[in-house]
Amino acid sequence: MTRLAAVDSESIPRGRAHAHGVKGWGDLLFVSAQTGRSREGRMVSGDLAEQYAQALENVLDVVWAAGGKPDSVTHLRVYLTDLQQYRHRHKAIAEAWNRRLKGHRPALTVVEVTGLLDEEALVAVEAQALV
Repeated sequence: MTRLAAVDSESIPRGRAHAHGVKGWGDLLFVSAQTGRSREGRMVSGDLAEQYAQALENVLDVVWAAGGKPDSVTHLRVYLTDLQQYRHRHKAIAEAWNRRLKGHRPALTVVEVTGLLDEEALVAVEAQALV
């Protein structure tokens, strides 16, 4: 059984949907960066928010396969090819986050990169979880 607790410092403004830290115990799971490809291997869309939603779904599929649940995720790292597009599509991205994580607040890192291995990908999401 996974036990997780968000850790926030009073000296730092609280994150909107993420925690500054997460502590807990369980078996560690490291999920490789996932893109917006469907089970059939096709990119779901050319839209960042739709790719993000599928990438997050792919991450959670791995967590489920390891015996975890969305609230087992301790940290998400999001790699973006265009940070301005992420800011522009933030509302749709937040909706995808909330629909899948349902109030769970893992730690979050967002990084802009010059490119991803999958040339069609606008975003890749990797995770750590305690399962």
